Amino acid sequence: MKITRVRARVFEWKGDTVPPKAHFCTNAMDALWDRGDAMQSFRFHGWTVIEIETDSGLVGLGNVALAPRVAKTIVDQHLAPLIVGQDPFDTEYLWQRMYRATLAWGRRGIGMAAISGVDIAIWDLMGKALDKPVFKLLGGRTKDKIPCYASKLYHDDLDVMQAEAQGYLDQGFQAMKMRFGYGPKDGPKGMRENLKSVAAVREVVGEDIDLMADCYMGWNLDYARRMLPRLAPFDLRWLEEPVIADDIDGYAELNRIAPMPISGGEHEFTVHGFRQLLEKRAVSVIQYDTNRVGGITVARKINAMAEAFEVPVIPHAGQMHNYHLTMSSLASPMSEFFPVHDVEIGNELFYYLFEGDPEPVEGMLDLADDVPGLGLSLNERYLDGFHILE
Repeated sequence: MKITRVRARVFEWKGDTVPPKAHFCTNAMDALWDRGDAMQSFRFHGWTVIEIETDSGLVGLGNVALAPRVAKTIVDQHLAPLIVGQDPFDTEYLWQRMYRATLAWGRRGIGMAAISGVDIAIWDLMGKALDKPVFKLLGGRTKDKIPCYASKLYHDDLDVMQAEAQGYLDQGFQAMKMRFGYGPKDGPKGMRENLKSVAAVREVVGEDIDLMADCYMGWNLDYARRMLPRLAPFDLRWLEEPVIADDIDGYAELNRIAPMPISGGEHEFTVHGFRQLLEKRAVSVIQYDTNRVGGITVARKINAMAEAFEVPVIPHAGQMHNYHLTMSSLASPMSEFFPVHDVEIGNELFYYLFEGDPEPVEGMLDLADDVPGLGLSLNERYLDGFHILE
């Protein structure tokens, strides 16, 4: 079997979206004075879909959620020529070929995200060729079902957040993650607002539910130091991305002094980036996203390193490329799950583009043993809601 064509298309959502709200979620732009929507650059309302065709007629499906038009250009002009004519089962060779040929500019960020999308499509293709789900190629089932946590709870009025948290309890979730709405520029008053929101959610879910909180790179080291003792009474399972991804030493200090685990890695790339995080003991939970970190070829290597360091891997954003890795690795105890809802930040757009993702039942996900590849196909129901760039 040989690869005959690599097709990258951009799907840009043109349907309704949830309007931006003030203090919706802290993020890295909060450090700047800006009158606009601080979350604008972190909204993913477009997606690159990659289809790898073969002379056998099989097609592998991959995806990129970052800078989709740029990703398409990278795939079309730089990556496709490197893999057309090659055997898709030579996964390590193909990954190294893409990585090393683009090393001058592509080793992080959108260059690596584009490589990730191609790599995911190759693994989907291999699973289809062998008539096996991808997780069976990665080591097989390590758990009966995957525990998952509901991941939304963006900052809002306290009664709205409490009602949302109660809804997840009613669905059987045993864990959920909330977002902070305030950061350093909001001063002590913002600190109090953050603490009120955590207290409100904890009041609803009680002590027997895991509660996590996400800063999304919106704090800095000084602010995080001041917040840590104030957050201690709420028994968070982890505090996520308190500082920007490049501040590895900041992560290491916070992970050393924090009364709760510090998590991160959503914005880190390749085994080299995660080796640094692990060796410096900068995080207690790893949260790569397979469609950013280098694809399945890289993610499974990170899982192996994390297992040696006894650091759990809980990939960012759920989605099938992450579920297959979670199912096949003892290093991954659970998955993130974004509830299906109106298009807001954009992670939920995955469900508008693809179908095949399992629905959680009582907070648990399962993957079928008899569905080959990733188990995804394009969702025809919502295609009219997208502008498609060939």
